[in-house]
Amino acid sequence: MRLSIQADLTYHFEHPSEVLLLLEAARAPDQAIHSERLSLSPAAEIARLDDSVTGERRAVFTGHGEVAISYTAKVELLARDANLKGAATTRVRDLPGEALRYLRASRYCPSDRFEAFVSTEFSHLQGGDKVAAIVEWIGGHLAYEAGVSDATTTAMDTFVDRAGVCRDFTHLAISLCRAAEIPARAVSAYAWKLEPPDLHAVAEVYLGGRWRLIDATGLAPIDGLVRVATGLDAADIAFMTIFGKADLVSQSFTIEQTKG
Repeated sequence: MRLSIQADLTYHFEHPSEVLLLLEAARAPDQAIHSERLSLSPAAEIARLDDSVTGERRAVFTGHGEVAISYTAKVELLARDANLKGAATTRVRDLPGEALRYLRASRYCPSDRFEAFVSTEFSHLQGGDKVAAIVEWIGGHLAYEAGVSDATTTAMDTFVDRAGVCRDFTHLAISLCRAAEIPARAVSAYAWKLEPPDLHAVAEVYLGGRWRLIDATGLAPIDGLVRVATGLDAADIAFMTIFGKADLVSQSFTIEQTKG
């Protein structure tokens, strides 16, 4: 599948502030970037802090006054198997080193507080079947509702409130999987067929010797996700981190399927 991506953001910076952008499609084995362009208006110097290991693309610039940010890309999504049924867990001793950190609790994913619940609710299941049941449980018990959560909301808050947006669904899925001793991490992605178009937060679990994407919201097809950033939770995958203050002026995203 080939997708065309357009992201346009405009912010106003009262004072000069450094900005970390995570807007560009990652260099990953399951996606190929055929063309892309990141631009700022007015033009400003962009420093690159890309991660050669994860393929994450990171840009840093200094914003002052009104700044328009534009990113366009043509991305081809390659073979991607998100099947969970029968996928086996991996013993801790056999996990790749980079997966170990995704077993631990993090700022928005206090997985240690969900161990008793996971043991009671899902102990009869294993591996991918357990993850599928977790995703189904979240979909059946949470309402997708804007305005009930904010930047401080954790998975425990969402578990109590039983409502939230994509980052909240993702944080709860990650927490429950980690509590089940399955490595889980957060992923930001451009999502084909998501309405309205936007960057989407999903999760990824390590099963059967590889990472598999899951979307607890069920709002976008897995085979239409363009990976941007990966991390412990939302703190790691925010598309913009401002080291200062800024006001949003406008924001729009377009993700469309193309033939060539």
